[in-house]
Amino acid sequence: MKCIKCGRDTFLSRNTEAIENGCLLVIRHIPCYECSECAEMLYTDDVAWQLEQLTDRAKRMVQEFAVVDYTKVM
Repeated sequence: MKCIKCGRDTFLSRNTEAIENGCLLVIRHIPCYECSECAEMLYTDDVAWQLEQLTDRAKRMVQEFAVVDYTKVM
């Protein structure tokens, strides 16, 4: 896969995201492609969709703060 920002090669990696959406949600170990040049993180369509679903569920269930391991919930 090529980076959409600079066009260089990417490699499989894992990422951690902090999302504020009515609560603070930290999601660890998200599979992604990382650019070898500019460090841009790219998600596949499936992973992006699953992150949206996870964020929506957390917003309904969590009041303030949660840390989730992506590999254990997806």
